[in-house]
Amino acid sequence: TNICKAGCWFCNFHCHSNASGSYITTIDEYREKIAFLHHLGGRQLLLQGGLHPGLGLSFYTGLFRSLKELSPSLKLHALGPAEVVHLARMEGCSYREVLEQLTAAGLDSLPGAGAEILADRVRKTISPGKCLTGEWLSVMQTAHELNIPTSATMMFGHIETLEERIQHLMLLRETQEARPADAYGFVSFIPWPFQDKDTRLLKEKGVKNSVTATGYVRLFATARIMLNNISTLQPSWLTVGFDVAQLCLHAGGNDFGSIMIEENVVSKAGASYSTDRQGIIKAIEDAGFTPKQRMGLVE
Repeated sequence: TNICKAGCWFCNFHCHSNASGSYITTIDEYREKIAFLHHLGGRQLLLQGGLHPGLGLSFYTGLFRSLKELSPSLKLHALGPAEVVHLARMEGCSYREVLEQLTAAGLDSLPGAGAEILADRVRKTISPGKCLTGEWLSVMQTAHELNIPTSATMMFGHIETLEERIQHLMLLRETQEARPADAYGFVSFIPWPFQDKDTRLLKEKGVKNSVTATGYVRLFATARIMLNNISTLQPSWLTVGFDVAQLCLHAGGNDFGSIMIEENVVSKAGASYSTDRQGIIKAIEDAGFTPKQRMGLVE
């Protein structure tokens, strides 16, 4: 759904429930999307949307079960800490209870979306309706205790300081260090620059994307050094393009991400790069590496 009450200043995707163009994806629409995914050789569905004020936990568990019935082999990489906090508040239950019910319904892994910058000064300004730093981390800690594979992200280049970027990386490293010995924890880290086109941050506060190509590679290399306990680093070719993403493979990157058949959030804020399977294979080979397809987040 694109219906969301978070009110993020960098998001052009969300809308109110009574807005023209608001929607909740139907099962028939999912059936078509999944069939096309399998036709292209894809295996994983990244399923996210807004913090819908009227959709509770039973909606998502029912949806996940329906999707698994449609395609039992489908890897469901879905929701994220912000949605888990939202559902826990709606249902009056713990993060653990939400995650346990979601995994029982078919959740395979938890995206690291909604991290933005893990500093409350920043979060209260750019995403006032989303979970705070401690809540985001607590959901991830709970997921690790339940051995749910997770990813971690960073959206930078807006109002954060360099110190807050480093704090973000330190909190991820500390959370990963605290995971149970046999847990997946954070399987990957994906940073991307703020996409500013038509956002409230740009129009009302004059905040532009401050990340240069050099700055992105520098942040990526810094993350590779600092996140020594997270095995996979993935450049965001969708937001920085192939040239910069290829450089990142020489700066600690070991995953190029997916084709992303359909992407509706950062593309609405200016991300315009696209490719197909052969495009990704060629980009990896041109950078001097051997491409291999993974079947899901942890494969």
